[in-house]
Amino acid sequence: MKKILIVDDEEEIVELLSDYLSVEGYSIVTAYNGEEALNKGQVEKPDLAILDIMMPQLDGFEVCRILRKDSNIPILIISARQEESDKILALGLGADDYLVKPFSPREVVARVKALLRRATVLSGAQQEQDILRFTGLEIYLKEYRVVREGQEISLQAKEFELLRLLATHPRQVFTKEQLMDRLWSGDYYGDPNALSVYVRRLREKIESNPAQPRYIKTVWGVGYKFAGDSS
Repeated sequence: MKKILIVDDEEEIVELLSDYLSVEGYSIVTAYNGEEALNKGQVEKPDLAILDIMMPQLDGFEVCRILRKDSNIPILIISARQEESDKILALGLGADDYLVKPFSPREVVARVKALLRRATVLSGAQQEQDILRFTGLEIYLKEYRVVREGQEISLQAKEFELLRLLATHPRQVFTKEQLMDRLWSGDYYGDPNALSVYVRRLREKIESNPAQPRYIKTVWGVGYKFAGDSS
């Protein structure tokens, strides 16, 4: 049974989401502030977290950042803040999806299912090759590890999925629409700028100079391609 951590300082919202997700067969863990959320996350080891942003003690942004440091679980942000900058910040901190209040509980359930489905596909994916080796970069496909210049770097699940897709098709140009469809399986409801956020964050981690990327190249007006040289 998958375990969902629901964090919001509004008890009515926590109860509403708990009811809907419990009916779908999920085990529910609840928290009402940021510190409690982190404690529950460490103890309960949830499979997915639903976070509000505006909470006492620690806000949802900080909780998301700390959770992402130690875990690749899907994170869904639900907030009354609808500015584009808030969405971009949440995605940049490691959130996988962002939903603006007021929301439909059924849509939350749909997003939770989609996020868990993608996480399951990623963790159980089988690859023909175990390791992809490029000059200065090694990608361990079955272990979901990346080593740059001999040093292991930490990637979020969606970042690894993006890198794997591009690196297993070197030189192939993917349009932004193709990447969105492949990465989110056609059922992503969030901000269309999400792909740009993940590309930027991935470059910051694997590129020596993100401003002049060696591996992930932009094909202007089209999309992206992987340009690393095989070693």
